[in-house]
Amino acid sequence: MVEKRLFGTFGVRRTANDVLTPEFASRLAASYGSIIQGTVAIGGDTRTSTPMLKHAITAGLLSSGCDVVDLGILPTPAIQYAVRNYYDGGIIVTASHNPPKYNGLKFVDEFGIGTPDDMEIEVEKLYFDSEPKRASWDKIGECFTNDTVIKEYIAETIKRVDAEAIRNRKLKVVVDCGSGAGSYTAPYILKELGCEVTTINCQADGFFPGRDPEPIEPNLQDLIATVKNLGADIGLAHDGDADRTICIDEKGNFILGDKTFALVEKHMLKENGGGIIVTTVATSQAIYDIAEEFGGEVIATAVGDLLVARKLKDTDGLFGGDENGGLIFPDFIYGRDA
Repeated sequence: MVEKRLFGTFGVRRTANDVLTPEFASRLAASYGSIIQGTVAIGGDTRTSTPMLKHAITAGLLSSGCDVVDLGILPTPAIQYAVRNYYDGGIIVTASHNPPKYNGLKFVDEFGIGTPDDMEIEVEKLYFDSEPKRASWDKIGECFTNDTVIKEYIAETIKRVDAEAIRNRKLKVVVDCGSGAGSYTAPYILKELGCEVTTINCQADGFFPGRDPEPIEPNLQDLIATVKNLGADIGLAHDGDADRTICIDEKGNFILGDKTFALVEKHMLKENGGGIIVTTVATSQAIYDIAEEFGGEVIATAVGDLLVARKLKDTDGLFGGDENGGLIFPDFIYGRDA
């Protein structure tokens, strides 16, 4: 197997404007665009380097002859939703849970799934060993914006839960978006569902002044304290691009991601009378025990949410996820969604 030179488990991640410069991003985007040759959606998280990199990848894509649709600043799963429904590919500017000096480019295919290995190797060959396609002056792509897809994504999210039951429950929720992309979605979804919402770090800020973007227990002490002090029913925390959710219970306990995965798995299997559950080899035994009890079949992949997403598509799976708070609902999005 050919060893990849740039791509990691999902895209390319580097320190911003050091290794991940506009020149680097533009050439990489042009290499990807040379293969896609269609309409590519772009969007990103709140990092300070995201606007710079969005301009760079726009230039690279246009140069390769692709049209570009800028979706703005929004969660990774919202971009994946848009690509799956409307576009030929997508580039997401985010470094997920990493500190603010980092950024990255996540490339997705027409299904909104992270690009497969063979496509990434082809992109790398164009980047390193050849030249990306450069359209003639009269074939350069066009640039558009779509600022409505985030509202559509919010509406589609609400359709997939028992909104009436949640509204009747009148939940008191504390949400900590870590100043990331979830700031544009999570508080609004919760309010639409009739929750009494208290926000922490829900102002978009690429310096992440309130806490580190990684939603691990040491970084969520303010959220834990607020849940206990307010007597809230639950606390919710996202990473930088809002494709993961970590829960805090009503007593202020940090709930590991595989426990929330197990709860949702049980509900999905009971509601659907069984089905295929896809997860990674790092997930706990509880996922297998619940599947056995409720008529499910578990398929394990190597670590990587895009591997889980692709296996869900290939097997017509019911539900998937991993141990760090990422859940995948394949009827909606082929990717982790907070």
